Amino acid sequence: MDLWNEKQDWLVERGAALMASFHRWTGRHLIEPTGDAVLDARLLFEAPFVVVSGGAEADQMLNYANLTALGLWEMDWETLVKTPSRHTAEPMHRDERAEFLRRVRENGFIDDYSGIRISRTGRRFRIRKAIVWNVLDATGAYAGQAATFSSWEFLESDKS
Repeated sequence: MDLWNEKQDWLVERGAALMASFHRWTGRHLIEPTGDAVLDARLLFEAPFVVVSGGAEADQMLNYANLTALGLWEMDWETLVKTPSRHTAEPMHRDERAEFLRRVRENGFIDDYSGIRISRTGRRFRIRKAIVWNVLDATGAYAGQAATFSSWEFLESDKS
């Protein structure tokens, strides 16, 4: 069975929260809405740009990635949902991380994040102009954070 059919209920539910929260904070749409929640979620899942999210845990666990994100991070779904989001990035300096989190918390989103990310196999890549936003559930409660970006470049290996 393909991933869409196997995880459709979650993909539609989380996709709706991602799209609604993104629009709430930015006034923009991740994808042009069709009015059909299932179709919108599928379009988001198959989009040619990255969309990834994590839950509200203290050590945030990834809980959604579209096909582009799964490919970029070289993960299957089962690996993704067992991965703390911090494992997909190089460690930030504490003061940089505190400032980043403060900006997202205060503004609901930021639209200028750049940084180095690491795939499951250790492949490093730089992302630019990522939008990171707070995700709210259907009741308006905080449900984690998400990110989207369409610009990345792979970095040369540091190994000799």
